[in-house]
Amino acid sequence: MRAAGDAPPAQPRGELRVVGTSVTREVERLLDQTAEASGRRAPRILQVGSRPLASDRNERNWRALVARRFGSHARFVGIDLQEGTNVDHVVDICGPPRKVLGKLGEEPFDLVICCHVLEHTRHPGKAARNIERVLRPGGMAYVATPWSQAFHAAPDDYWRFSVRGLMLMFERLDIVSSFYSGGDVGLDVAYRVERDGKPDLEPQAAGVEQGLFQLVLDHEDNRAVLARQATERLPVSRTYLPTLFVNLVGRRKA
Repeated sequence: MRAAGDAPPAQPRGELRVVGTSVTREVERLLDQTAEASGRRAPRILQVGSRPLASDRNERNWRALVARRFGSHARFVGIDLQEGTNVDHVVDICGPPRKVLGKLGEEPFDLVICCHVLEHTRHPGKAARNIERVLRPGGMAYVATPWSQAFHAAPDDYWRFSVRGLMLMFERLDIVSSFYSGGDVGLDVAYRVERDGKPDLEPQAAGVEQGLFQLVLDHEDNRAVLARQATERLPVSRTYLPTLFVNLVGRRKA
């Protein structure tokens, strides 16, 4: 018998599970959640870093995806540091909030998409604050960044992020889901780490990344891999990480 005032016994936690999915499937869920949250109101959607680059062979055409999902019902805005295809406004997402809002208007967004951008920004924390500012309460943000990827300057390459690092940056978001994805063209594979059907964001869950996505070779295998490269590679390590992206979907707190 539990005495009055005693805390209720802790509920047993379910097993940590790695759930196979795809980025395509997760994007469809995101657009469904945006539609549900916006209801009959025309959703306003922002893409940060909307100018397509030659290196973005695996990047989605978000304007086309939104048009296919919502038709003319949605209002899509693309911003970038430079003018170009798919760019409605030249805006530095790291800029002063007043300047960012001056370009985008005071009306908040229902969804902000920021994929493969933060690693190229000088001040990703400022970018995170501005993304949170332009979201309406209950609005969604989808952020994708590399955990491991080759250097790619566009215009430069500054940072790498973990899921928990993104959580620290986006403090005003309630995390709806997180997943890992790869970078090979034509291979749309992703994995969610869950417990009891919800994203597990505790530190111990981070061991999944090390256990599942890291490849360790012995010395002879390492030498063989280096010998097969088309250009010279220096043997500074015997541990390899594939291209790995971390993806976070969050909802702006009220």
